[in-house]
Amino acid sequence: MIFNYIRVSTAQQNNERQLLGIECSSRGEYVEVASGKDANRPQLQLMLQNLREGDCVNVHELSRLARNTKDLLTIVEQILESGASIHFHKENLRFDSGKNADPFQKLMLSMLGAISTFERDLMLERQREGIAIAKEAGKYKGRRSQFSEEQVSEIKAKFYDKMVNKSALAREHEISRQHLYEICK
Repeated sequence: MIFNYIRVSTAQQNNERQLLGIECSSRGEYVEVASGKDANRPQLQLMLQNLREGDCVNVHELSRLARNTKDLLTIVEQILESGASIHFHKENLRFDSGKNADPFQKLMLSMLGAISTFERDLMLERQREGIAIAKEAGKYKGRRSQFSEEQVSEIKAKFYDKMVNKSALAREHEISRQHLYEICK
């Protein structure tokens, strides 16, 4: 079987540019909207479970599979150990199970994985710096609440009722207890 793994980080991003014209088996496309910060992604895990000897995994580019070198190398190793092969189209790297990998390709996989990790770390650092500057200027108040002022008033009224279980109240509104306490402070 031929599998295509496609990932974007947010719903606002478009995955249409990935694996254009690359055919895959029916039910062989695994599309995910999730961060690549770790390997805890449902579609990735499902694809890894479904791999069999002789299968092939197509990925548009290294950063779509993983955003850190350790995860990238681990996932590639899992794919190869299952007897499948993997092809990174943008970098033109291919790894086949059972074959000794070309030392140059192994080096490129590690180096490009490290560059992806570095790129993500820089992006997060710039984001933290921007937030800190905006906070100092009084322009950053955090993410806008998902609740209207009326809903917040209702939540607070229930929160201060000593008979109401705080965990149940958080579950009712599909938020964490920590978020509940932040709303009601």
